[in-house]
Amino acid sequence: MYSFQDLVKLFAERFQKKHFPPQPSTLYDAADYFLQLDGKRVRPVLCLMANELFDAIHPAAWDAASAIELFHNFTLIHDDIMDKAPLRRGAPTVHVQHGESTAILSGDVMLIQAYEYLNKIPQQHLHLVLQLFNTTAKQVCEGQQIDMDFEKCNNVALKEYVEMITLKTSVLLACSLQIGAILGGANENNQQHVYEFGKNVGIAFQIQDDYLDAFGDPEKFGKQIGGDIVANKKTFLWIHALEVATPAQHKTLQQLTVENPADKVAQVLSIFKDCNVDVWAKALKQQYFDIALQHLEAVDVLDERKQHLKALAEYLIQREV
Repeated sequence: MYSFQDLVKLFAERFQKKHFPPQPSTLYDAADYFLQLDGKRVRPVLCLMANELFDAIHPAAWDAASAIELFHNFTLIHDDIMDKAPLRRGAPTVHVQHGESTAILSGDVMLIQAYEYLNKIPQQHLHLVLQLFNTTAKQVCEGQQIDMDFEKCNNVALKEYVEMITLKTSVLLACSLQIGAILGGANENNQQHVYEFGKNVGIAFQIQDDYLDAFGDPEKFGKQIGGDIVANKKTFLWIHALEVATPAQHKTLQQLTVENPADKVAQVLSIFKDCNVDVWAKALKQQYFDIALQHLEAVDVLDERKQHLKALAEYLIQREV
């Protein structure tokens, strides 16, 4: 069986081919620019790994993986526009490099090309894969909208935030795994456990992402530190800080969402540290990771076939980028 690193290399070799025609170059150069940035390729490789969990990698899994990676990049381009983010993967975002209108269109064409790849999947699997992919695509959009809605709310409960993250981030990881399992011939019970494994890893992944946004190394993380704070996003850290803050700290946090001083990020991070939200976030991340491992354990295949997926999950929640 292939390791994650092996499959990243194999997928990258296949994915670096041209996905778009040469003209109009103003559109497709923008799309190519983003795809050439150094992404982690986690979601497409999860599809391949889940396929191999049950059987040899089916040729259609490579097409499904390409569709998933294109869809993911489509969401990132549009997210960056909505977040007014200057950097992605350590490089200027598409809307900064090529303009907002072209960035929107380049994301759109990625989504359309994703369906071109899905259309290559054999008929016996196509309906189920499309149904899952379409449901997931809608859920991702719902999650993004709820995330933006939260920016206008003074208080967001932790349960509400977990539900939003599940939609925005986790379901695509889960979908990637289930599509691979479908193409590998997994039964419904195994598909469901693989899906739940991905969903819970996804939540743990987002907790780590929120943590890195506040406490990560900007050179390693590839994005500006404190971007979520600047955007008044209700992250795991922010929600917990409000729950445990002193009255004075609570008042300061609420004022900072309105006043936006130059040292806003530094002030918020100081309160985060005083409230030990970094320690709390690491413990919560571990809780979701443990649930994920329980579902992976329940998948009815030999344990040795699960080791690469387990190792990847461990990497995702411990990463610094």
